Amino acid sequence: MLVDSTVAITGASSGIGAACAAAFAKAGARLVLCARRKDRLTQVAGNLDTDVELLQVDVRDRAAVDAAFGGRGDIDVLVNNAGLASGFGPLQEGDPEDWDRMIDTNIKGVLNATHAVVPSMVRRGRGHIVNVGSVAGRETYPNGAVYCATKAAVDRITTGLRMDLLGTGVRVSTVDPGLVETEFSIVRFHGDADRAAQVYEGLTPLTPDDVADAVVWVAGRPAHVQVADVVLLATDQASATRVARRPQG
Repeated sequence: MLVDSTVAITGASSGIGAACAAAFAKAGARLVLCARRKDRLTQVAGNLDTDVELLQVDVRDRAAVDAAFGGRGDIDVLVNNAGLASGFGPLQEGDPEDWDRMIDTNIKGVLNATHAVVPSMVRRGRGHIVNVGSVAGRETYPNGAVYCATKAAVDRITTGLRMDLLGTGVRVSTVDPGLVETEFSIVRFHGDADRAAQVYEGLTPLTPDDVADAVVWVAGRPAHVQVADVVLLATDQASATRVARRPQG
């Protein structure tokens, strides 16, 4: 179903986005890879055996997103993957700059890319928006109020967009993973690699490839099948906050 389709992926320079690029390429899709870091995009593209277009764009910048996607009529699947957590602590002690970064990327980024791409899908009567959410959008945990709120917003946007697009032939889905070992925790802890490593100690988390497999599966269903949402957890995880850790050594 994905052979010769054109798939656009935001946040494609690393982690889940880069894994999605590899998985869609293997499925025979053409790719439009988007991220802020052009050098990292180039590295990702160098390992792919398919047609690849690179777009250096920050999804927080609505004008840049419109310039990159506005008027295009060739995007069959948009994977809204760009997102991050910034900071971890009680709300009253939080840094408003961290809040802005998460709100602008996780919420406005999804809105900007979706708003730029969906009109052409509606005109063609087909297309698919796949949002990469999080279990954090389904349950709030201590010290993560703003991040959880942004991912809850993605969930509500996904549901509302599906309603808005009813009857157009355009599908809307979300894939919500739990713990995935990427740069996520390093970014959240502002580069503290030791603290980030502790998040995954004593358990086997998901890999970016695991999430990419789910995203490609969702996007590859027949046109009459719309997978509303997928929750993907590691076997060692039961909820956003409950995990099984084993002694090391």
